[in-house]
Amino acid sequence: LLLALPLMVPVALWTWPPAWSGVSVPAWIGLAYVSIFSMFVGFIFWYRGLATGGIARIGQLQQLQPFFGLALAGLLLHEPVAWSMIAATALVVACVFFARRFA
Repeated sequence: LLLALPLMVPVALWTWPPAWSGVSVPAWIGLAYVSIFSMFVGFIFWYRGLATGGIARIGQLQQLQPFFGLALAGLLLHEPVAWSMIAATALVVACVFFARRFA
């Protein structure tokens, strides 16, 4: 975050809303959700899992997180999922499987 700060300050100022009343309630709720659950509560469970299972072993599971998001987006939000996305997912899952198996 500190490395990105010099780049993000000008972007934040450029996209600054003219009035805060223009920001809708669902946008504030979304920001609160991401801030509290994804960034705070999620880290608590993630670090607890790393401490319990070991960083080397459990850390590889984080590579699968984007693909769970892809599957949920397809199933719950009916987003289009191309065959190339599924192929990339299968390749990464296989790499994680073999990395864990032969570690």
